[in-house]
Amino acid sequence: MSDEQPNGLLVEGDGEQELADGGAIDEYDLTASPNDFNVMTINSFIESGSIQIPGFQRNYVWDIKKASKLIESLILGLPVPQLFLYEAARNKFLVIDGQQRMMSIYYFIKKRFPRKEKRSELRKIFAENERIPEKILEDDAYFQPFKLSLPNRSDDTKSIFHGMNYATLGDYKPQFDLRPIRNIVVKQNSPKDDDSSVYEIFNRLNSGGVNLRPQEIRGCLYHSAFYEMIAQLNYSEKWRRIIRQDNPDLHMKDAELLLRCFAMADEYRGYKPSLAKFLNGYSKKARNFKTADIRRKQEKIEGFFDKIANDVDLDVFVSDGSRRFNIFLLESVYAVYCNEGIDLQRIETKSLDEVIHDDDFRKACLAGTTNTANVIQRFDVTRLHLVGE
Repeated sequence: MSDEQPNGLLVEGDGEQELADGGAIDEYDLTASPNDFNVMTINSFIESGSIQIPGFQRNYVWDIKKASKLIESLILGLPVPQLFLYEAARNKFLVIDGQQRMMSIYYFIKKRFPRKEKRSELRKIFAENERIPEKILEDDAYFQPFKLSLPNRSDDTKSIFHGMNYATLGDYKPQFDLRPIRNIVVKQNSPKDDDSSVYEIFNRLNSGGVNLRPQEIRGCLYHSAFYEMIAQLNYSEKWRRIIRQDNPDLHMKDAELLLRCFAMADEYRGYKPSLAKFLNGYSKKARNFKTADIRRKQEKIEGFFDKIANDVDLDVFVSDGSRRFNIFLLESVYAVYCNEGIDLQRIETKSLDEVIHDDDFRKACLAGTTNTANVIQRFDVTRLHLVGE
């Protein structure tokens, strides 16, 4: 089990139930091969980038006691859960299940343990650098020394490893370095040009203490320059003010909201359920977006957020009688703005309040919220109030 705690982003219509809609995978030719990499091999793969544990996927959530128990188990040769990797390309593996264990090993070898209050910031640093720079690892504001913190034994004596770090393991160091860990490498053999089954593989095979959520899986599968832009935008002060959350969401709900805005603005007239498949398809296309196109998208949405954050009463985005942020309203307004060429000055509290209290808009937000008719209905109502036709 994880010591992870939810960090409070409540969203009206976040679409997470659509995980149940996944696709069939029996038409794909897949192989799953067992391997036994030792600890140092796994660490070298992480260092070289062969095994990718992206900072945009999820914060590191274990506490030092849980990480210490894993290290002790490896030193003693006790069984530990196997790892699942997806072979995306030659010598390139994506982590399906095992991120917390791998990062615990990595941090122990580095002799540094991340401070809990800095983990969201470290995720940003990792996303920007594809690693944690040495100067950050050495900064006590971000990390503390990683000395094993182990509970007393049944006879109330301390474990002999309590207080040790990687450098002070002594004769136990080779034992730890060479300890094999079973890992299962999943590979899609065919069809070669369709990786849609991988989303379902991640969903089914992620068997750790806290399963990955839809956007976390997308973060692994569809990482691109466009996704890097979303990661950067997610730290925008205006965006965080709009959604009323100071820090990034642990399960990347906030990043998914940004993705929804972009996807609906570009393709809502071609929308077909499920929402998960729609966002997956858009994320796959986004891997081929040109740098100039990504920059234009970023500038457009930043201008939109600047208008919303500075000139609109943000209470309009909070559903009546709850703390839930209404993504239906935000994505509808942004899509109409992008597609109708309206002046930003027409987006004001009064017009948004008219949208949110329109009976047809409200009905389209109550049931079957991600079916095509209701999605189009919300956009049509929004256009009526903002454009007048």
